[in-house]
Amino acid sequence: MARKLRAGLIQAALCESTDSPPEKIKKAMIDKHVALIEQAGQQEVSCLCLQELFYAPYFPAVQDKRWFAMAERVPEGNTTKLMRELAKKFRMVIIAPVMEQDSNGVFYNTAAVIDADGTYLGKYRKTHIPHIPPGFWEKFYFQPGNLGYPVFDTAVGKVGIFTCYDRHFPEATRALGLNGAEITFNPSATVSGLAEYLWKLEQPAHAVANQFFVGTINRVGWESPWNIGEFFGQSYFCDPRGQIIAIASRDKDELLVAELDLDMILEVRKVWPFFNDRRPETYTPLVQS
Repeated sequence: MARKLRAGLIQAALCESTDSPPEKIKKAMIDKHVALIEQAGQQEVSCLCLQELFYAPYFPAVQDKRWFAMAERVPEGNTTKLMRELAKKFRMVIIAPVMEQDSNGVFYNTAAVIDADGTYLGKYRKTHIPHIPPGFWEKFYFQPGNLGYPVFDTAVGKVGIFTCYDRHFPEATRALGLNGAEITFNPSATVSGLAEYLWKLEQPAHAVANQFFVGTINRVGWESPWNIGEFFGQSYFCDPRGQIIAIASRDKDELLVAELDLDMILEVRKVWPFFNDRRPETYTPLVQS
């Protein structure tokens, strides 16, 4: 039987002033995303990923302690609990990127993974943390992830995550490929002028090198008063041959849906046996400092 996956990505603009209390912004953005998740349910999406820090502005544009108020525990926090309810309601795998505070008061840029029956499967913590002036001050807020590169065995297939800046490091996606990922998601927040020239190059290259599907998400619009650049949207899916098979608009909220033929993975791997022909014994110098 053919393995078909109806997958979705949500890109969205900030819908509340950054001068508002963090709690007000969080509620407004969650409400916006719940409406889009309901649209995904109506369109029978079975696996859905949200954008990086989906309920917040991209607050690493500044170094300001007020934004620590956005953090919550995972999975104990209210956002993860809500996503579990929605996943169960719509029989949909949901990847929800949030700001996590762990039991020791350490903060991570985290994506919670919830199965189609509402079961919390685990989380991925962003591994590579940028600190690139001006406007990408993530090390002010986040510690590097310490959970490796897990692949989650979901109702729809094996799912991996690499968050935003992780996409610049091919080792991250190689680890996901070796761990068995069939589809990977890259929730992001990136702006024109800085990384737009890379946007349609890197993820298709990762898809080809690892012979899996990639769904990558970017938010949209300008976020005042910081205005570090235009978040240019263009979320997309690409297949194991590196072909972009669906792409969203540049400047509006959107639910992007694509039908993915997971049987293509094995078809491509029969032609290009990259994993079979690897020579890991020769790669040791690559990971030596």
